[in-house]
Amino acid sequence: MIVTDPSSVTAADFAAGTGWEPKPEGLCMGEVCVPAPGAIRADGTIDLELAAAKLGMPVVHDAEHGVWAVGPGTSTGKVLSTAVAPDPVLIDRDGNPFRLSSLHGRKVLLVAWSSY
Repeated sequence: MIVTDPSSVTAADFAAGTGWEPKPEGLCMGEVCVPAPGAIRADGTIDLELAAAKLGMPVVHDAEHGVWAVGPGTSTGKVLSTAVAPDPVLIDRDGNPFRLSSLHGRKVLLVAWSSY
């Protein structure tokens, strides 16, 4: 979610940008609600920094351009903690198919090259 004025983010804007709907019980996504006292202001706007902190969302401010970016929320506070990488089939130097999943649990370095 990218905003130019964090003090004027409405509940509808926040829900559309993050998927978390502000409700009296807190910030909710489906059946999951996170208590966030003070995140919903009396005028219906959202305290963006407080809401982001409660949801474990990173917030970045670019003062030069006057924009704020709010990243995805997680239950652990670490972005992509539940992401699953695809399992591509690559071709080794001998032309045999090779699955990255065969290296599960090991450290892997992928080197990519392109001519353009």
